[in-house]
Amino acid sequence: MAHSPAFLKLVDDAKGRIKQTIPEEVKARLDRGEKLLLFDTREDNEWEKGHIAGAIHLGKGIIERDIEEKVPNKETEIILYCGGGFRSALSADNLQKMGYKNVISMDGGWRRWKELGYPTE
Repeated sequence: MAHSPAFLKLVDDAKGRIKQTIPEEVKARLDRGEKLLLFDTREDNEWEKGHIAGAIHLGKGIIERDIEEKVPNKETEIILYCGGGFRSALSADNLQKMGYKNVISMDGGWRRWKELGYPTE
């Protein structure tokens, strides 16, 4: 998907303030038995077509509204993903502005996860 220059600039700005990970690291942590809070920030129709096994759906349009109900402790590690890592970066930036201290965006997102053949639902 081709993104507009203004959108890419916004994402790059957010990425300068957030922590990122990659699907390979998330999978390695899951394989070690770590209990991770994975949030899928894609749209409802994207989620319904498939998502990372065990993920929770909170689309980018509502995550800021609903995150405190799902994760009241702002020290909790939260890993966000979307299709490729752009929307999750924007969401991570906003959650940090809300006081969340340990938010991570998964660069490469759902597309990379699927390319690697990792577990999905």
